[in-house]
Amino acid sequence: MSTLDYAAYIASLPRVLVGAAALFRDGEGRVLLVEPNYRDGWALPGGTVESDDGETPRQGARRETAEEIGLDREPGRLLAVDWVPGTGRPPLVAYLYDGGVLGEDDLKAIRLQEEELLSWRLVPRAELTDHLPGALGRRVLAGLDVLADGSGTAELENGHRVA
Repeated sequence: MSTLDYAAYIASLPRVLVGAAALFRDGEGRVLLVEPNYRDGWALPGGTVESDDGETPRQGARRETAEEIGLDREPGRLLAVDWVPGTGRPPLVAYLYDGGVLGEDDLKAIRLQEEELLSWRLVPRAELTDHLPGALGRRVLAGLDVLADGSGTAELENGHRVA
């Protein structure tokens, strides 16, 4: 196969988006959410993995967290991987990492990326799906369950556990 044929073959393959986020909690177990200015609703610190530049999901979660909230930390264990079908976009593979527990000094150190974020808040588990509808809310709940029961990484499809 020539280089040109191989390039054409690669260009013909299906495309997926890759996202990565960190699940931060405070000492009471509330989850840190951020409010983007470019769409309705809330999200976790995280975003698109720059895979064309060789970035891995773990590196993307760390970079996005540092950019969005000013906390540069190595993500902890992988809590969940979620396959989210697309409507008007390619499917998304979303990686969710343990961001750890933030102390009072950590919370005071949060600096929002003003170009993308309006605010942040800590939300108790019982209110998460009010702020994070659909697959994202289910993904965060699955991640909290993995942390609580010490089980392995949750495999999800559209936020629902499949393994």
